[in-house]
Amino acid sequence: MSDKPQFIEKQYLGREWIPITIRLMLAMFCFAAYTFNFFTDSTEKADILAVAGFGIITISIIMGFFLHFRTRVINGSILIDGLWTTKLVKIDLNSIVKVEKGIYSRYFFNNPVYNLHQKGTIRFYTSGKDAIYLTDRDGLVYVIGTRHLNEFYRAIQEEIK
Repeated sequence: MSDKPQFIEKQYLGREWIPITIRLMLAMFCFAAYTFNFFTDSTEKADILAVAGFGIITISIIMGFFLHFRTRVINGSILIDGLWTTKLVKIDLNSIVKVEKGIYSRYFFNNPVYNLHQKGTIRFYTSGKDAIYLTDRDGLVYVIGTRHLNEFYRAIQEEIK
């Protein structure tokens, strides 16, 4: 077994287009309200709206650099590690009985999750619409969201062989 990973993917919190759009619309609302209030008698309140708009844009830019989690396929296992206080999750591919490609969720809006245990599944997701479904010998299902579905699937298949 080599120490070189077969697959590496990094998923960032602030790079999904739906939350970016929501934050930018909120900033545009702040700037529009600032412009409307600037030409009235309450300029102190208008200044707060301008600061809020610039604050929202600044936070959006900073969030684009926050790593939510990193997925690696290496040495017959999948390693998933995330932000500061998250624990490393190691999924041994020797205990996996079924690997499937699929869609993460049928919903349009999905919250980022890391190691969410719910109804017999463990979910890892930041962005994208695709996911890999791994079923282990105990019947536990791991749902790992990915933007590079085919490469991730190929790497898992190579490590299982």
